[in-house]
Amino acid sequence: MTRATGIGSWPGTEAREAVITVRDLLSAADGLGIPYLPETPARGPGADIIGRAAGLLVDLPVDLQPSGWRLVERPGRDAARTAALHRQDLDELAEAYDGYAGPLKIQVAGPWTLAASVELTRGERSIVDPGATRDVISSLAEGISRYAADVRRLVPGADVILQLDEPSLPAVLAGRLPTASGYGRVRAIEAPVAGQGLRDLIGRQEVCVVIHCCDDQAPVPLLRTVGAAAVAVDVLTASPARWESLAATLEAGVGLYAGCLPADAPAVVATARRLISDAFERLGLAAERLRDVTITPTCGLASSSVAQARHTHRAAVDVARQLTEEEHA
Repeated sequence: MTRATGIGSWPGTEAREAVITVRDLLSAADGLGIPYLPETPARGPGADIIGRAAGLLVDLPVDLQPSGWRLVERPGRDAARTAALHRQDLDELAEAYDGYAGPLKIQVAGPWTLAASVELTRGERSIVDPGATRDVISSLAEGISRYAADVRRLVPGADVILQLDEPSLPAVLAGRLPTASGYGRVRAIEAPVAGQGLRDLIGRQEVCVVIHCCDDQAPVPLLRTVGAAAVAVDVLTASPARWESLAATLEAGVGLYAGCLPADAPAVVATARRLISDAFERLGLAAERLRDVTITPTCGLASSSVAQARHTHRAAVDVARQLTEEEHA
């Protein structure tokens, strides 16, 4: 069957309300929904995508500087705050999902996005130093493993899915990241190197992995070769060439998290369903392949209102239900 889920971020500052709302919207959706632990970045530093991932690093403490998160010799107040927010999320998850059995998704910034954002002690991006980059990837891999283990311990019936968020990967591959001075660009990382870093991290996980990149330059051919079970991309404005690449991805046995519902406007179920159905017909994909598709918003919903975020999730479930009916027609 076609499934439905969210990308990760949720509006507001109330972690408990976010966790319960997402649970109620997706866990009772006739088996179509994939609930997830929502992120609420409006809570401030340490709840943001980079701060949360940096807080998972093992033996690589970070601190928040005016320019962003930076590696430091010893953890300080910002690291403590990040850890407290993380514990709060896990506490809310454990309470809300007591007795739950089924899929449960968590999200973490991927290794290249993190290395492109976290600074070295001298202020340059970690990604400029190959040795530091390897350390970040290895440390993040271990931190994510521990995080997933915590989720499995707190919700024993959960089939954990890990979503790696890589919004910066296209800029990393294209050499578009500015240097610390702002006068130059960080040297591009070659695709084989980027792919190997992702493989190394994914290979150390004991859970199903999805790679998400909502940039319109998301490197789909690379992402489908790194060992992930699915790729998550924005398909709302996908070109014919992008759809051809996504069809090849599905035919290679890699699932698609299809971002076909706008994150910044009211979702229309009929429009999203037609987008997917028409693409499958045009590409000659068998209806059975719809079982490998998960319907999502195009990106996170932190900038939406709570009412709109609820509507978007209900729409995702409705689209998944209609596509499941097509699959079995």
